[in-house]
Amino acid sequence: MRFNHRQQQHVEELCGASIRALTGLPGLYHRGRTLFLDGKKVNTNAPHLQTDVLEQDFRSHRGISDGIALRLQHSDEKLHQSLCPPSPIARLIFDMLEQLRVESQVTDQHPGMKQNLLYRFQQWSLKFHYEDHTETQLGLLIFTIAQASWSRLTGLPTLEEIDDVIESTRANLSPLIGSDLLGLRKNRDKQSAYAVHALSIAKLVDESLQVGDKERALNLAEQEDTEKALNRIALSSDFSDEAEDANIASIITGTSKVLSDNPTGYRVFTEAYDQEYKAASKVRDVEIIEFRDQLDLMIKAQGINIPRLARQISDLLAQPGRDGWQFGEEDGVIDGRRLSQVISSPSERRIFRKDRYRFKNDCLVSFLIDCSGSMKQYIESIAMMVDIFGRALDQADISSEILGFTTAKWNGGRALKDWIAQGRPENPGRLAERSHLIFKNADTGWRKSRRDIAALLKSPYFREGVDGEAVNWACQRMRKHGEQRKILIVISDGSPMDAATHQANDEYYLDHHLKQTVERNEAESDVEIYGLGVGLSLTPYYRHSLAIDLSESLSNTVFQQILQMIAHAKRR
Repeated sequence: MRFNHRQQQHVEELCGASIRALTGLPGLYHRGRTLFLDGKKVNTNAPHLQTDVLEQDFRSHRGISDGIALRLQHSDEKLHQSLCPPSPIARLIFDMLEQLRVESQVTDQHPGMKQNLLYRFQQWSLKFHYEDHTETQLGLLIFTIAQASWSRLTGLPTLEEIDDVIESTRANLSPLIGSDLLGLRKNRDKQSAYAVHALSIAKLVDESLQVGDKERALNLAEQEDTEKALNRIALSSDFSDEAEDANIASIITGTSKVLSDNPTGYRVFTEAYDQEYKAASKVRDVEIIEFRDQLDLMIKAQGINIPRLARQISDLLAQPGRDGWQFGEEDGVIDGRRLSQVISSPSERRIFRKDRYRFKNDCLVSFLIDCSGSMKQYIESIAMMVDIFGRALDQADISSEILGFTTAKWNGGRALKDWIAQGRPENPGRLAERSHLIFKNADTGWRKSRRDIAALLKSPYFREGVDGEAVNWACQRMRKHGEQRKILIVISDGSPMDAATHQANDEYYLDHHLKQTVERNEAESDVEIYGLGVGLSLTPYYRHSLAIDLSESLSNTVFQQILQMIAHAKRR
């Protein structure tokens, strides 16, 4: 079975929920096909835990999730890292043996988990062999150690297809690691004691590579490039999607050395030319009326059931809240105004009052739109989408805000000129004339804002984008409002981009800052942040994200997918 990106996100959500349930750790989540715990990456380096999420079957993912859960439950990561050898090959073997140790801890009380782990290891073993990783000496050696250790720890036989492959190498290994394999089995519930034997096995293989003794049965002197071999053995995948949803791509992301090495963090060279304004103020009245008429005609052609969408939004976002008292109850708090009834009518019991609770839509939803040049091709669909959402939210009595971000000039504008005039100092930080646009503010209803929203169709806005600062700006605006729940939906089609900033710093400067900004605002827990990727996945940036295809007409399905994304996040 092959997953597209939407299915992949669903698989990650299910597997993440499974790991959280098994470990009791609520801070676990996936982002960009990587598992994080409280914002820190969870290491899953064992070869049989590596998989291409687009290709593997769901049961394999369950096995991987169960393996990760057991690692978090039964392994002291600090102890493991302190003992981990420096050599790449020794480290790979040591990590693999620790993973096999924790997987052997599963009991008969968890038969489903046991079957998932067995299935995953066997599927990895077969794939490893049939993809010819056992054709190299290093690959065959590590594969044999994995099979022999797994069999000894679990007490299960290796697959018949595998036996013939490893028979000779296993025979040569037996006198060298036989006692250590026995030690693995004997100490599998004691990490420190187990590590002694795991390190011994890892050291044996590493020394064989270092010494290159041709007289030893484990001679690997003619082994090809170690790093490339290890990449194949670990089954590192590039995750390129060639499935039917090939138009839904993944972002190429990275870490900025300039930002990481700067003790003061993210820098802005100058704010002198930054702008924040109502977008409609830059559009002539005649023009904006035409845009509004155009937008209304396009929305009408989509056939979206807006009243139904409003009810669905209300059902999703409504929260119970106290709404005064409920009088005339037979139990609760005594109502002082009815005490006289106790005397006049001793049998009367309806003299109490209770708190009255009603579902209230105490929520603010803000849309932040990337108005960079590449988004121009999607802007009609995006304008329809946020306008429909704004109208539905208004009908549901929920506040909404529609914002945008771009730059006032291409390639840095006056900020770049100032930097050049000052002698081009190193690592200047953001070099751009940042523009933040307001299409609808939270205090104004949809009906009064409908003309301003149509300013989205004004094409000269679309230049470059500084996403991190825009996300922070949108969150700060939301925090000024008193709604209990605040939801920010960022709509973008790619990574942050400002040519001048990239050239003066490094390629991932703005990219890295966006990740930092999202993580910091998510950590404050008062604003929920969602990424809506137009034609690609935004999971490297946003913990909760959805990839949508706007190349065709807007449909009810798109709105349902967005609501489902919010609903899934709410259940976490």
